[in-house]
Amino acid sequence: MQIIQSIREKGAAIVIVVIALSLIGFILMDAKQGGSRLFGSFSTQVGNVNGQEIELSEFNKKVKTAEDLQEQRTGQRPGGMQTYQLREQMWNQIVAEKIFFAESKKLGIDFTAKELSYILLSNDPSNPFLQEQSLKDSITGRLDIKKAQDALNNIKKLKGEQREAVNSQIVDPLKLNKTVSKYSALLNGAAYYPSWMKEKDAADNIVFSNIFFVSVPYSEISDSAVKVTDEDVNDYVNKNKDLFKQEAGRNISYVAFSQLPSKEDSAKTKEILDFIKPAFETDSNAKVFVARNSSTIDFKDEYIQKSKLSSVIADTISKLAFGSVYGPYVDNGSYILAKVLSTKQIPDSVKARHILIGVNDPQTGQQLRLDSSAKKLADSIYDAILKGADFTQMALMYSTDQGSKIKGGDLGTFAYGTMVSEFNEFCFTKTAGSKGVVKTQFGYHVIDVISQKDPKNAYKIAFLAKDIIASDLTINKASIEATKASGEKTKASLEKYVAKNGLSLTAVPGLIKENDYSVGVLQDARSLIRWVFEAKKDDVSEPFSIADQFVVAVVDKINEKGVQDAATARSGCEVIIRNKKKADIIKKKLGSNPTLESASAAYGKSIQNAGADSTLTYTSQIINGVGMEAKVIGASFNKSFQSKVSPCIEGNSGVYLIKVNSIQNKPAESPETVAANTSSKLGSIRGQMNGWYEGLKKQADIEDNRSKHF
Repeated sequence: MQIIQSIREKGAAIVIVVIALSLIGFILMDAKQGGSRLFGSFSTQVGNVNGQEIELSEFNKKVKTAEDLQEQRTGQRPGGMQTYQLREQMWNQIVAEKIFFAESKKLGIDFTAKELSYILLSNDPSNPFLQEQSLKDSITGRLDIKKAQDALNNIKKLKGEQREAVNSQIVDPLKLNKTVSKYSALLNGAAYYPSWMKEKDAADNIVFSNIFFVSVPYSEISDSAVKVTDEDVNDYVNKNKDLFKQEAGRNISYVAFSQLPSKEDSAKTKEILDFIKPAFETDSNAKVFVARNSSTIDFKDEYIQKSKLSSVIADTISKLAFGSVYGPYVDNGSYILAKVLSTKQIPDSVKARHILIGVNDPQTGQQLRLDSSAKKLADSIYDAILKGADFTQMALMYSTDQGSKIKGGDLGTFAYGTMVSEFNEFCFTKTAGSKGVVKTQFGYHVIDVISQKDPKNAYKIAFLAKDIIASDLTINKASIEATKASGEKTKASLEKYVAKNGLSLTAVPGLIKENDYSVGVLQDARSLIRWVFEAKKDDVSEPFSIADQFVVAVVDKINEKGVQDAATARSGCEVIIRNKKKADIIKKKLGSNPTLESASAAYGKSIQNAGADSTLTYTSQIINGVGMEAKVIGASFNKSFQSKVSPCIEGNSGVYLIKVNSIQNKPAESPETVAANTSSKLGSIRGQMNGWYEGLKKQADIEDNRSKHF
């Protein structure tokens, strides 16, 4: 007993130590991943703009509102890539608001509650109330002021999440839009074209130069004769730092292992349909047969025109006898059997009108009337029309389709398949002149088929489809191959593995940033990006399942925020540096005081003339026959070069020597030309102001911490 008790006491001590060490490890691990919640250091901020904090709760709430709005519009809750895109949009919006509203406040630009009320009770195109059909006059299509006032009063009573949703969807966008308009108007009003500048520009426009020159292209010196070193690149970058700024980011490569179906998977799917085909041909109830065999294409009891059929089968279907089955054929990732059930002629297009007695408001989903009440009213209207009531007047009085109501219910001419199936079926299978009541998801329609055009053969077809999907064997094989590749722990060893196994590394073009959600062509790759920013240079990742492939990545380069290094900057300046070195070689050969004649003889280049056609002016962008050579254009108006040859000019495409033959004036421009030039100049000045937001953003201190949370 004493021994057992001793073991218990010692064991208890050991257990306590193990638990303590585990807790410490847990806390340290949590701290490493972004701060321990236990000690309250977990960040509740998603970012900071000029000292204004963006709380995570505020950000998530705005994103949720955007997701709710998208779900209302599309009927589907956004996820994956769409969620990342909404976060990106919301981040940019919040940053823009914080930067811009701080600036507008300095200038006394505001958007008052009185302005908001005025716009919401007006027919201003920016009024969001105009998007709500229920708030518009059914006859004129303009805003119904009384309904709008009621809506505004209801909005004022809202609190909590409902009020925040209204602010997010209506008030905040309107405030931003109107405040930006005021700010832009202020900038445009400040655009000024002073008289002295007008006079100078007018004088410059009529002065032209006539020059003789010799051009020695840089191509005279081979590229191999000039070496551009990293030291040369770094020296150029240090002198032009603004041109070579870079954001923090990563460059990566990856090898992908496909999870797509193999040839064996495809053959197995075809084999299943080959087995089913005889029974499909003899079965008398195609609808039940298609459902029983779990087809990925549902049975539709409708006719399809040849022009609407897939090009894979269109010509074949038109030649098959009733009851025949074609296939299996491949279309859009599936093997399909197609059974022709019947054929008939249906018009290519129909002109019709209708009166909709809606059950629910399509915008809000709010119930308008009971189904039984809607049917009763539709039947009554139909009976009245059959007895001679005017269709147009009945549509104006009763239809809830605001778009066609003001046109007496006229829907114009529409093609087969444009409308919902029940509506489409009535209009295209009944004869012209037919009238009736049809129920759809929108309510009850009183329909009048006015005319039909171009009857063509259409086919009722039962499709039985099976998707070609990857088997577990295929997916497991890809997973095993990816796992083997990820076992190579450095870039060098991964490159050897890839080469040995006939694979290839894909280098992702461009810089990957910490909050990106895609990597090159890889969409929804957020998990991979998070790993990339935790890894070191040359690290090889574990396999990531992205879309239909496993991806193993390697970190090629880590770019810190600041100025580009030689390897990154080389592509942006190597040609410039090389041409500079070529220019030095050319100038050395030409000597210290070259003439046009000596330069011509040294490189076998002719002495040319430019400007005799009076096109070489101060404002010229190019020299005819030469190209864009701003330095040469500027030197062409140096009067000292009338008596002597210019020094060597290092241009864009070569080294130039010029001698000015004459500097003359053209006739003065007409008043109309001067006015047009003035208008163009003002437009140019105002156009330069269009980048005002980017200017404000560059000056702002923005801290983006989203990657710590998402």
